Amino acid sequence: MKLSKFKFELDPERIALHPAYNRDESKLMVLNRAKRTIEHRLFKDVLDYFDDKDVMVFNDTKVFPARLYGNKEKTGAEIEVFLLRELNREQRLWDVLVDPARKIRIGNKLYFGEDDLLVAEVIDNTTSRGRTLRFLFDGPYDEFKQTLYSLGETPLPKFINRPVQPEDKDRYQTIFAKHEGAVAAPTAGLHFSRELLKRLEIKGIDFTYITLHVGLGNFRSVDVEDLTKHKMDSEQIWIKDEACKMVNEAKENKKNICAVGTTVMRTMESSVSTQGYLNPFEGWTNKFIFPPYEFSVANSMITNLHLPYSTLLMMVAAFGGYDFVMEAYQMALKEDYRFGTYGDAMLIV
Repeated sequence: MKLSKFKFELDPERIALHPAYNRDESKLMVLNRAKRTIEHRLFKDVLDYFDDKDVMVFNDTKVFPARLYGNKEKTGAEIEVFLLRELNREQRLWDVLVDPARKIRIGNKLYFGEDDLLVAEVIDNTTSRGRTLRFLFDGPYDEFKQTLYSLGETPLPKFINRPVQPEDKDRYQTIFAKHEGAVAAPTAGLHFSRELLKRLEIKGIDFTYITLHVGLGNFRSVDVEDLTKHKMDSEQIWIKDEACKMVNEAKENKKNICAVGTTVMRTMESSVSTQGYLNPFEGWTNKFIFPPYEFSVANSMITNLHLPYSTLLMMVAAFGGYDFVMEAYQMALKEDYRFGTYGDAMLIV
């Protein structure tokens, strides 16, 4: 499978800059693989496609305010710092991306906030854009974390080309977000409102949660035509016993198991037995799914409409069938669907 197979013309104006007014009222395109049909609904109609004892699996990761703006010592040049992950709590070490990277060297100090509220020192070059920063802060850890996060802003992806607004703090977060550590939201979960979850629960649908701390690898471009040569960034995942029990029971009983989002799908496919059952796991995954691929656990999937050439589109094409999914994307363009993080949704059954 080649990278060029995932090209389609997307006008930048089709990328949603804002979420739907109500979480559950974005458009929903429903793809039925067996019947090869496509329906156009609202997201809250997802209720019609699930029955008693079906299982929905959500990603309960929580996004933190990962984007900071600081100034370089002496020159005062503005530097964007994107926090990726905490490396050492005691030493205040963080793995970060910096932009522009060429201006930053080991030993440079960066200043953040009014009156230089926070200072960081560059102590390592991890990649061409990546650095390790040590934040110089004398107070207790909780105070440091609070200060760091007060300076950060909601890390909307760059393709949402507008300033961050107050509403983004809540809307770029699922309502079930629990375990902090993501620098990007698991976007399929953004469509679920409390009312919709309640209606699904009343209908008898079971919910369970896994955790994948979404990294920037989701947005990293694929630079090779031969997809077998692309390496995904590693992301941290947790699959607990209770999630495995619920998913595996549903599988035994021939119930529908719905992966809510590509992150859930990738997490589950990273820890399956040879019989296709979900195993508990805590660790890292760099699994890259593209066509052709045999899925083991979920038999339905909720996802957003993704950008050309993205690894997210590749996984969706693997699940829905390449030709069918690309046909659906052409229809989405004709029917004015909105693309990207804050865009419309797709259900594949």
